[in-house]
Amino acid sequence: MTVPATATTIAATPTPTPTPTATATSAHPVLRVAPATPVEAAAHFRASLAFHADVSDVAAGLSVGGDPGFVVVDSRSTESWDQGHIPGAIHLPTALIPEQAEQLLDRSVPVVTYCWGPGCNGATRAALALAELGYRVKEMLGGFEYWAREGFEYETWQGRERRTPDPLTAPVDADNCGC
Repeated sequence: MTVPATATTIAATPTPTPTPTATATSAHPVLRVAPATPVEAAAHFRASLAFHADVSDVAAGLSVGGDPGFVVVDSRSTESWDQGHIPGAIHLPTALIPEQAEQLLDRSVPVVTYCWGPGCNGATRAALALAELGYRVKEMLGGFEYWAREGFEYETWQGRERRTPDPLTAPVDADNCGC
């Protein structure tokens, strides 16, 4: 014979202790999907660094003088290039990569692509086109927008320019962010 559950037996049933890993029913949006294991996270972030470079790192590499060990490719249109580009960059619009990359780039030198900014995937498309042609390539996060916003010098059809660093993208009183 089965005894029905009573308030006494329900109260006596221990409540499960929450585990540190999140579940699909987690109320908090950040933990709705559980974080990756440390091994999975390390592999992901290592891979991310293999595919991306940030504006400050590219600027630091170019400022050393001599050969930085990579070339920078601006994948935007001629009108965009004229409006402003990174000094020393090679202008190679994405649509022209298949026919012109071999004349402009050395396959033994890593390439860093950029386009307008975070809202544009032109650098991603250029990186894909170059990778498919056998080039080692990274995409510069932030594109030309963040290059200019961080206060790095750029060239236009009128000459060299530099903006005051945007305090939301670069430290005001330091040479680097310390990342």
